[in-house]
Amino acid sequence: MLLRHTPNTVIERSALTINPAKTCQPVGAMYAALGIHRCLPHSHGSQGCCAYHRSALTRHYAEPIMASTSSFTEGASVFGGQANLLESITNIFTLYNPDIIAVNTTCLSETIGDDLAQIIHRAMADRKIPPGKTVMYASTPSFKGSHVTGYANMLTALVQQFAVHTGKRNNAITLLPSFIEPSDMAEIKRIAEAMGVQYIMYPDTSGVVNGPMDGTFHMYPRGGTGKERIAESGDSRYALALGRTGALAAAQRLDAKCKVKTDVLELPIGISATDAFVDTLRRTAGVTVPDSLITERGQLVDVLCDKNQYIYGKKVSLTGDPDILIGLTQFCKDAGMEILHVLTGTPAGSKFTKRIQEIAGPATMVKEGPQADLFYFHQVLQNRKPDLILGNTYCKYLARDMDIPFLRTGFPIYDRVGHSYFPITGYRGGLHLLVKILDLFMDRQDRDAPEERFELVL
Repeated sequence: MLLRHTPNTVIERSALTINPAKTCQPVGAMYAALGIHRCLPHSHGSQGCCAYHRSALTRHYAEPIMASTSSFTEGASVFGGQANLLESITNIFTLYNPDIIAVNTTCLSETIGDDLAQIIHRAMADRKIPPGKTVMYASTPSFKGSHVTGYANMLTALVQQFAVHTGKRNNAITLLPSFIEPSDMAEIKRIAEAMGVQYIMYPDTSGVVNGPMDGTFHMYPRGGTGKERIAESGDSRYALALGRTGALAAAQRLDAKCKVKTDVLELPIGISATDAFVDTLRRTAGVTVPDSLITERGQLVDVLCDKNQYIYGKKVSLTGDPDILIGLTQFCKDAGMEILHVLTGTPAGSKFTKRIQEIAGPATMVKEGPQADLFYFHQVLQNRKPDLILGNTYCKYLARDMDIPFLRTGFPIYDRVGHSYFPITGYRGGLHLLVKILDLFMDRQDRDAPEERFELVL
C-alpha cells in the first residue's frame, strides 16, 4: 500500500536517493575475493559493516560466507584502525591460515584516511605475514560507486598484486568476467573448454558459493583461481574483459603492467553477444567452433522462432547492473521486444547510456547513477507500463503493486533459488532465460483467459 503514494509526476533530483537500485562497494569486493582460492575477505571497518556485507551475499547464495573484520570501536573510529588491522592479520593467519587476506576498506576507514599500503608494509616489517602468504587491499569506499565498482576495484587490485610478466609469453587467454553468478562463470569456462582454448579466468566463484552439500564444512572450498594462475596471466598473450564497468579497469591494468594485449566485450548474454565471444575466442586462440556449440545456438534460435509470437512486440523495463543490463537489452531486442526503460544505480557513465540506446533505440529511457533509484523506476513505470519487468528481488513490490509479470535477474535475489546454478550467459543460458520469459507470458495468458479461451495447447 505504501507504494500507492508514489506520484507519477517525475521531478529530477540532484542529491536525494530513495530506495537505491544498488548496494555498497565492499559487497562486490568481498564477492571478487571469494573467487580466489584460499583467500579470506577482510572488511577494514566496524563489525556491523562486515555483518551486512556477509549477510547480503549469504542471503543471495544461501551459503555461509566466510570473512573477517577489523572490528572498529570508538577508539579506532577516531584515531585510526592500524592497530586493529595489525592484530587482525596475526589472528587470521594463526586461526584460519588463508593463503591471501584480501582487505577491503569501508566508508569508516576511508573517512578516517587509513593508509592501507603503509599498514601492510608495517605488518611485513614486523613479520606478521608468514612466508608465502599475502595481504593485499582494495580501496572500496561505500559512499560512492556500487557493488559493481567494488568488484572492479578488487579485481584490479588482484592484477596489480599478482600478475607478473616473466618475459616469455604462454598460450593462455585471460578472461576477466564482470560481477556475474557462479553459474555464469562456469558457463564461460565450459564454452572455452569446449573450443579447446587455454585460458586463465579470475575471479572464479563457481564451486565456491554454489558448491555441493557433502556433509563437511570447508573453510576454503575447492573452487577459486589460485594466485599462481593469476601470476601466469601476466604472460598470457591476450586478455578479454567481459563487461566494461566490472572488468575493463582490470584488463587495462594488466596491459599497463604486463603489456598483455586486451580487448573488452559485452557479457555473452543472448545470441549476438555470445556469437561475438565465441568468434573472438576462435580468432585469438586459432581454434574452430565445435559442433556442440553450433547445436546449442541452433536450439536457442529454434525456440525463439517457434514461440516468437508470445514475446514479439512485448514491452519490457529493466533495472540492475550495467554489464548485465547491456546483455539483457540486446537479448530482448533480438527477441523482438520493445525496451521502455533501462535503469542502474551504478554510476556507469555516458558510454553505458549511448550503448543502450544504440541497441534499443532513442525512445528508450536510460538513467544511471545514485538518483536512478527504485522510487524513480516506479514513477516511470506508472507513466509507461511494461508487459514485463526484469530486475532484482526489490522489484517484486513494484510488480505486485502494478500487476506486472516479473523475472528476477541480477543481484540481489533473496526470495528465489536457482540463479547460482542456472546461467543466463552463453547459448544454454540464453535458452534458459528465454524459457523463463515465455513461461511468464504464457502463465499470464492462462490466468487472464476467459473460460471459453482457456486452451490446453498454447
